Formats: sequence, C-alpha cells, structure tokens
Amino acid sequence: MNIGSTLYRKAMTAVAANRAVKRLTLRYGRKLARRFVASDHLQGALREVAALNRQGISATMDALGEGIGSLEEARAYRDEYLKLLDAIADSGVRANVSLKPTQMGLALDAEACIAHIREIAVRARQYGNFVRIDMEDSPYTQATIDMTVRLHRAGLTNVGTVLQAYLKRTVGDARDLIEAGVPLRLVKGAYREPAAIAFERKADVLASFRSIVKLHLDRGAYTAIASHDDAIVGWTKQYARQNGIAKDRFEFQMLYGLRMSEQARLAKEGYRVRCYVPYGTMWYPYYTRRLAEKPGNLWLVAKHLLR
Repeated sequence: MNIGSTLYRKAMTAVAANRAVKRLTLRYGRKLARRFVASDHLQGALREVAALNRQGISATMDALGEGIGSLEEARAYRDEYLKLLDAIADSGVRANVSLKPTQMGLALDAEACIAHIREIAVRARQYGNFVRIDMEDSPYTQATIDMTVRLHRAGLTNVGTVLQAYLKRTVGDARDLIEAGVPLRLVKGAYREPAAIAFERKADVLASFRSIVKLHLDRGAYTAIASHDDAIVGWTKQYARQNGIAKDRFEFQMLYGLRMSEQARLAKEGYRVRCYVPYGTMWYPYYTRRLAEKPGNLWLVAKHLLR
C-alpha cells in the first residue's frame, strides 16, 4: 500500500473503534450499511442471491458475526448456518457459505469451534455444498489453516479457507495447502497488520497476489480470485489466455455492493463469478472494514447519503 492508503486505513480503523462513532452508526447508519450488506434477514438475502443468479453470478453467503463472548453465541451461529444450508437447498439458489472461525468460538474454545464447523460441513456435504472458512487477522492465521487441514484429513474435503496476499508468509502457506488439496480463496487482506509480517507497499501486495494466483494456475488448482482491482483481474485473464487455461479452472469473487456492473460483465464474458453476500444484524465490523479498505468505498456511501 502507498503511504496515503496506509494512513487512510489507520485513520478509518481508529474512527471505527471509537465507542461514540459505533453507537451513532448502529443507531443511524443501517441504511448506509445496506450498500454492502444484503439484508438483515436470511429470506431477504436469498432474494438478492436469486437476482444475482439470474445474471449468471453465483454467491457465497455469510451470516454476519464475529468476536463473540460466549459458546452459547457460537452455537446460535452454528444453528444459523445449518438453517442457511437448508434454505439454500430448498430455494435452489446457486450459493455456498462462508463463516468466520471466531464466530464459531475459536477465541474461546478451539475444539468447540472445530466441532461446530464440522457439523456445518457435514450438513453441506449432504447437499453437495461447500463451506469456506474465512481468514481473520493474524492471531488466528495458523489456527485457521490447521483447522481446515484437520477437517480435510477427516474426509470433509468440501471445506476450504482463505489466504491473504499482504502477509509475507502466504506464498509458503499456498504451496502447503495446494499440496494438501485445500481449495483456497485469494484476497489482498483487509485487517490492520504490523509491517513485520505484512507488506505495506501496494506494489508488493500486488506482486504477492500475482505470484500466488500463478502458483495455483500453473499447478492446475482451482483458483478463487477475490479482488476488485483491475490490475489483478486483467492480469489473470491475460495469463489464462496466454497459457491455455480454461475459464472453468478459476473464478472471480467480488463483494456485494461493489462493482456490480463489472461482475455482470465478467459473467457475460463467460467467466465464473461469485458474489460475497453478507446478511444479518451484526454488520458493524464488516461494514467498517469495507469503508477502511479504500477512500472510494467511503465515497460510495457518501453519494448514497446525499441522495
């Protein structure tokens, strides 16, 4: 990231952590958050996914929640995901699910967390569906990778995770997880991390991202490329063409509310596209991370407010 982007992210992260800002945003900002959050409720999110499907876009659905305070909350989120998988099967929409390890209790009890995710993965497997374990900030990186590999070794190969290109360790993690057959989503990274473990220059993050995508494509591993950056999307399309890599060997993933016309255009071009569709009332952490990613996202919300 360049210096301006780094300062913007740090400033937005600090503002979002302010209790008064959070209280006011939760009270008055729900309509603004709708830019990035599909609905407060499951049925509303399913309607949004059905509309995306009609444009040739698949979805991964996320019942928002993280940083829980008790295992009772974790069990409630587990039950929500079981309900979500049932609803996807009943409705017939093209969607899988994404969840956060801390939402399932990782920070409280690692064994309880993996038990909750195992139940969700078993239910998903019954429907021929897939579970993506999202990657959170660096204190949970290794635990998330270990948990995903453990589930795979137990036969739950319908589980994958996420790697963040801005972490300096990620190329090595990618090699190991490709060898283990773990499906990966590749992202730049949205958390604030120290320079000792994360690249800060935008050029370094892009170089890391490209190298990980190349590693996947060259080894024939199905590749989920989660980026809105034209430098990544364009490079991936060109690399695939030049190396005879079919369009069904990778997919582009983008966020609900961002570059929706670009998502539709890619789908019309014959690329696989998956939209990350979050829903629920616990939207504040997700919403503030979207605003902190870049000034353009804040401008989208400001334009909505002015309208």
